[in-house]
Amino acid sequence: TPTVQYRETIRGKAEAQGRHKKQSGGAGQFGDVWVRFEPCDSEEMVFSEEVFGGAVPKQYFPAVEAGLRECMEHGVLAGFKVVGVKATLYDGSYHPVDSKDIAFKAAARLAYKAGMPNAKPILLEPIGKVEVIAPEEYTGTLIGDFNKRRGIIMGMDAADEKDQRIEAEVPMSEMQHYATELRSMTQGRGTYVIHFDRYEPAPSMIADKVIKAAQEKKQAEEKE
Repeated sequence: TPTVQYRETIRGKAEAQGRHKKQSGGAGQFGDVWVRFEPCDSEEMVFSEEVFGGAVPKQYFPAVEAGLRECMEHGVLAGFKVVGVKATLYDGSYHPVDSKDIAFKAAARLAYKAGMPNAKPILLEPIGKVEVIAPEEYTGTLIGDFNKRRGIIMGMDAADEKDQRIEAEVPMSEMQHYATELRSMTQGRGTYVIHFDRYEPAPSMIADKVIKAAQEKKQAEEKE
């Protein structure tokens, strides 16, 4: 079964501190940031800064951004890529000797872990556009089947003298074995094409199942 590429995003706003301090004999490491997470309309994370008075020197901004971008590859719910988030570095502190890029990168990761769970994270599921062509006598069966798959019928018309064309929007997770199922519903006379269209919030019942499966997988990997 192919893996469904879910995404994660947030619906709320949260602020969090990430403070990384390490003292080991010789040189230490110190980085301290405050980051605000909020929703925005974007495929990738949008990074901005509102630091006043040099609380965090400009040279460390790229390290903070890099740390946050790495984290956005794995969401807090089920480990899927995060989209539609604006992260703003707005405060922090540094140490003239111990502050380094690596410390600010680590601080950014800590801010992510502390802030994102409080920003109302949600799971997004991919929706596909489907076009099925099959003999007219199977139309009722196919429409009923799409309803069971949480699909929405977008249109229907005659493909030719015998066949009907049905257009629908269906969550990709409901279409993983469709080729086999369409064959049996239409006695091998139906064909279909599907392509990804967009992401939409997953219903809680689906989201809970995906999140639970991801957590179980992670626990199993940790035991190994």
